[in-house]
Amino acid sequence: MTRTALVISHGQPSDPDPAETELADLTARVALLLPGWQIESATLAAPRSLSRAISRLGPQGRAYPLFMAGGWFSRVHLPARLAEAGGPGWQVLEPLGCDPAIHDLAIRIIADMRPASVVLAAHGSFRSPVPAAIANHVADRIAREAGVARVDAAFIDQTPRLASITGHGPDAACLPFFAASGDHVTDDIPAALTQAGFQGRLLPALGLHGDVPGIIARAIQAGVPTCAQRCHWQQAD
Repeated sequence: MTRTALVISHGQPSDPDPAETELADLTARVALLLPGWQIESATLAAPRSLSRAISRLGPQGRAYPLFMAGGWFSRVHLPARLAEAGGPGWQVLEPLGCDPAIHDLAIRIIADMRPASVVLAAHGSFRSPVPAAIANHVADRIAREAGVARVDAAFIDQTPRLASITGHGPDAACLPFFAASGDHVTDDIPAALTQAGFQGRLLPALGLHGDVPGIIARAIQAGVPTCAQRCHWQQAD
């Protein structure tokens, strides 16, 4: 029996096509690691992308959110969107950003670089504490486990704003805690760093790392459902 999975991202409402293409390329690399699975992708921003994927895959399967935080989007909004698209039997898995494996990857990246200080650039939200909580959790782990004296989590959409983080010299690194490229990564983060006088190295978005397809494939196989209340990454806190 063929097992089905759907990798879902927010996409980019202002210009949906590039995000659709980038997600399809990532999903193709995930599919290579999961023989016997039928795997497709869809962004929420592209019109009818989700419903077209559901019509091809069927009414049930595993939905993998390429989100960097859990909360309302994965617990409430995404199940509702799947049901509206004809997939009421789809199981929503834990998002990428909640997977301890992606946190471990961030630590390895920084540990290999050995920067003097780190800025973890995340989206954040003024409506929910969850995105900041997960970014701060990862920043704390980087400080402890990669041996970096100063690690600041800073945000585009809440305080502390990325543009306000000062005092990082030329040996610093900024790691975008984002799942994909897009305007936030290509435009907003560099502009905010320039405003802050950041002198260090801006790294690619964490979700673009070559290890990410394997992390996603293992998560799809494991089938860990999205948390109802307390996220799985918080169990160690």
